[in-house]
Amino acid sequence: MTASNLKARMIVDKSFRISEIDERIYGSFIEHLGRAVYGGIYDPGHPTADEHGFRNDVKQLIRDLRVPIVRYPGGNFVSGYDWEDGVGPVEDRPKRLELAWRTLEPNYVGTNEFMRWAKDAGTDVMMAVNLGTRGIDAARNLVEYCNHPGGSRYSDLRKQHGFAEPHKIKMWCLGNEMDGPWQIGHKTAEEYGRLALETGKAMRLIDPSIELVSCGSSSTGMPTFPSWEAETLDHTYEVADFISLHQYYGNRDNDSANYLARGMDMDHFIHTVISTTDFIKAKKRSKKTMKLSFDEWNVWYHSNEADAKIDRNPWSVAPPQLEDVYNFEDALLVGSMLMTFLRRADRVKSACLAQLVNVIAPIMTEDGGRAWKQTIYYPYLHASVYGRGVSLKPVVDSPKYDAKDYTDVPYLDTAVVHNEEEDTLTIFALNRHLTEALDLTCDVRSFEGYAIEEHIVLENDDLKAVNTADSEKVAPHNKGASELKDGVVTGRLAKASWNVIRLRKRG
Repeated sequence: MTASNLKARMIVDKSFRISEIDERIYGSFIEHLGRAVYGGIYDPGHPTADEHGFRNDVKQLIRDLRVPIVRYPGGNFVSGYDWEDGVGPVEDRPKRLELAWRTLEPNYVGTNEFMRWAKDAGTDVMMAVNLGTRGIDAARNLVEYCNHPGGSRYSDLRKQHGFAEPHKIKMWCLGNEMDGPWQIGHKTAEEYGRLALETGKAMRLIDPSIELVSCGSSSTGMPTFPSWEAETLDHTYEVADFISLHQYYGNRDNDSANYLARGMDMDHFIHTVISTTDFIKAKKRSKKTMKLSFDEWNVWYHSNEADAKIDRNPWSVAPPQLEDVYNFEDALLVGSMLMTFLRRADRVKSACLAQLVNVIAPIMTEDGGRAWKQTIYYPYLHASVYGRGVSLKPVVDSPKYDAKDYTDVPYLDTAVVHNEEEDTLTIFALNRHLTEALDLTCDVRSFEGYAIEEHIVLENDDLKAVNTADSEKVAPHNKGASELKDGVVTGRLAKASWNVIRLRKRG
């Protein structure tokens, strides 16, 4: 197809509702890994550091993203973590050999410090418990420490540590990636299912209001996927509210057309997990529908070689691990992944971009120095800020292409959100074509009285362009070419571009 006839059509109607969007799909993740905590959010010597040592410049970038929830403290880290090491007077805390990433953990930041930081950053916390080296006792004691008002051993210990009011943590992960042989305390599906069930029961006895996430597969590539989901949920279905999904993508063979189709793989992953959970629902004759928590997702491959060198020199504090430098095409794929969540908003009710600062992250920092936005910051920002409300199901007619691993890939990748309270309609649109613009026609006649407010575009002639502290080569502009006439939006989506077309009701 040429530029003159590459066209896509959509119909968007306010009655074609998928679901109300749970804002927690715009969550993120901070693990005690690399410079995510030390040198990332926490840098006591930094010019912007607050009285507790947390960087205010980083906090502001996070507030701008409107991150609703942050998963903590891991990740692989949590499977060897003793939470008691991270509470009480900092000078009394032990330094531990951290086995997941083979570093030295000084425990300067622990549960209370992180909860204080999260409140100041305007976000809630999704707390993970250690089901690798520990189990029921440690988990129930942590819930008591965090959520019980007082008058008991661990709640009174929290008060002694200077936190009179409970943290009231709502969402809890029952371990992390327990299907993975790399995991400390790796378990079979039967072993994990039994332990997670009994741990969840004990945690709920202390605080019946909490929501629990049962571990799903670490990726679609696991040999036990999706039997792991079926076998573990056979135990945890009634105690858990969510099952987790994890997936990372890379463009190792430098095939950009194939890479930008990875959102289709993510959608298939979600579809398979939904099918599996619904089978267990039917098997148990349950009235509950399992929700999905896609609590690790991102692009991750750029830093693999550098990380291998660090692995050969272990036991340092906060080395620069997993510091992917993201390029423009990575931002396009991140946008596609976010739209996948929106189209599955009926079942995906939580998700965490992994991670938030320095470690495979949208925000990068220099120790003691500057902070800046990576390319992937922008689609994450746009989705989080403008993607709240009701997800609508558009009727799409788009030209398609075949890639190495995928067939019938639509050039137009899209998701639509109607915010009824603010009377706004947001069309997220990715043009996957690497060399040609895509002319879009969108019927929005059911949104009478609306007008185009802006058309944001993220584009760059160089798919490999990156942002650094010195140069922001990839940044959005609002000069997109679109108009609304007689209930129809027409616009041009530049080659390989991320677009946000925002409409608002007049008057």
